[in-house]
Amino acid sequence: MFFTKIRVICLSIVQYSLCSACNQNEFEINGSCCLKCPPGYYVSRDCTAETDTECVPCSQSTFTDKPHGRRICNPCTTCERVLGLKTVKNCTASSDTVCGVLEGNYCVDPYEGGCRKAEKHTTCKPGQFIKRPGTEFTDTVCENCPENSYSDGSSTSCTPHTDCASRRLHTLRPGDGVSDSVSCMWINRETGHPVPMIQQI
Repeated sequence: MFFTKIRVICLSIVQYSLCSACNQNEFEINGSCCLKCPPGYYVSRDCTAETDTECVPCSQSTFTDKPHGRRICNPCTTCERVLGLKTVKNCTASSDTVCGVLEGNYCVDPYEGGCRKAEKHTTCKPGQFIKRPGTEFTDTVCENCPENSYSDGSSTSCTPHTDCASRRLHTLRPGDGVSDSVSCMWINRETGHPVPMIQQI
């Protein structure tokens, strides 16, 4: 495989001591200061008193995103679906992969510009309503239905129970947090017994 080599010109080779140190654009090796390789490259050969630092490009699926003096590149991050992640930006020789969250998930380990791990939004249970829907960075917030209402947990509000009494009907089974009042029935005024509404049609 052909690699394009670049040479970093080392303007000065100085002996490392307590009174002198390499600057931020250099790295120290064997008592000498060598210029760092630029992003997208790694050190193939350190500089000497006679030669410059030799840098070669990072191989596929590796990167360096800042000047450095290392002999290897960093492996590109893989956005794992099992961690609730998807690729937002592909890795290049000079920048790592950027991961985002899959739909229905929220980030629990964010970093500048991306996410390392996500979890599924909480699913509200029957008898609860969605007080605040989940987002890319926050979980769903659920709350119990107020008295005399019900929900299957999938909506942002609860439905009031049917008021059989206001219709002058008999409630065979009162509603609860997960179901409506059912089987409203007429009261036979002569016998005082409930009569299924279907018989009144």
